[in-house]
Amino acid sequence: MQQQRYYSLDVFRGATVALMILVNNPGSWASIFPPLEHAKWNGCTPTDLVFPFFLFAVGNAMAFVMPKFEQKGSKYFLIKVIKRSILIFGIGLLLNWSPFVQWSGNELVFKPWSYIHTNANGTSYEDGVRLLGVLQRIAICYLIASLIVYYFKPKGAMVAAIIILFAYWLISLLAGNSADPFSITGHFARNIDIAVLTKYHMLHIDKIDGKVFHFDYEGLASTTAAIAQVIMGYLIGYYIQQKGKTYEMLSNILVAAILFMAAGYCWDMVFPINKKIWSSSYTIYTTGLAIATIGVLIYLLEFKNAKGAWSKFFDVFGKNPLFIFVLSGFLPRLLTLFRINDHTDENGNPVYLSAFGWFYEHICKNISTDLRVGSLVYAISMIVMYWFIVYLLDKKKIYIKV
Repeated sequence: MQQQRYYSLDVFRGATVALMILVNNPGSWASIFPPLEHAKWNGCTPTDLVFPFFLFAVGNAMAFVMPKFEQKGSKYFLIKVIKRSILIFGIGLLLNWSPFVQWSGNELVFKPWSYIHTNANGTSYEDGVRLLGVLQRIAICYLIASLIVYYFKPKGAMVAAIIILFAYWLISLLAGNSADPFSITGHFARNIDIAVLTKYHMLHIDKIDGKVFHFDYEGLASTTAAIAQVIMGYLIGYYIQQKGKTYEMLSNILVAAILFMAAGYCWDMVFPINKKIWSSSYTIYTTGLAIATIGVLIYLLEFKNAKGAWSKFFDVFGKNPLFIFVLSGFLPRLLTLFRINDHTDENGNPVYLSAFGWFYEHICKNISTDLRVGSLVYAISMIVMYWFIVYLLDKKKIYIKV
């Protein structure tokens, strides 16, 4: 069966990358419009859709490359998938460590792998290079989902995804704090992450009970349900590929979207929709929204041929997704090494800014008395800048892949 090209899936992937850049690059984390913030704990904002949509897109892409893997055999498949997973994981780890040096007073010092950090108020806590993150979760999910899909085929993969989601729910319920197993202090995943990663290599977040609290939003145990998200992305991609560009396919995936969203809402009653622990209800609910979004894009771009500047804008992001995501994370870190002596504080100490920081403080921040407007303008400016980079790469037919 000859594969059909789906431009809509390219646009979906590109739009997801663009939104990732938008939500990860505000002018100020203290000044953000509510839809661009993550839910504090339970719940789901538009920003909470970005990462699951990208994992879903990873699964979609897998559906189109898996026939090639099956044709070339297990050895070829294992080499390609394991190599790619290791590279993506390694890039994510190096991104967390970058730019490898940092300012300490007036001198640059090497950023240590792990150390005890002491705040100005004398509070000390474990700190260091974070082992996990967005790219690391993508790598782990891609590896395990690929193995499941390749060896268990579509029907087996569907069963595996169901088992993963229900097993994660039961373990979260039984292994967590019986008083509140789905809370930030009661979820079982934190204990596993501390035991395996150690506090030195986890996220440290707001204080709880007066102490710095370590909890990793892309931790090991919470990656479990995210694997199922990639598998479901594959299954939808496989179905789209098998049925072709027909109204039967379109209507069926839109019905599936409604069923997934309804199931997610129902599951939320006993296992709250929560991105930070990547709950099974969150996986199902966001999968439904991803299917609905893809269905609308298929209708507009494949059936109605409503292509234009809007689709081209997102399409170029989707052609170099990994590169531009890494660049958007690395460049701001790199620019912090080149400090601009901007002004002095109330105590007469110099205040330094990076080039991006200066742009926000002196241009974007002054646009409106509502600081959220300036923060949003800064984020949009970052999207435009990175779009120009991927546009030039696309014009020169340069596609950086792992």
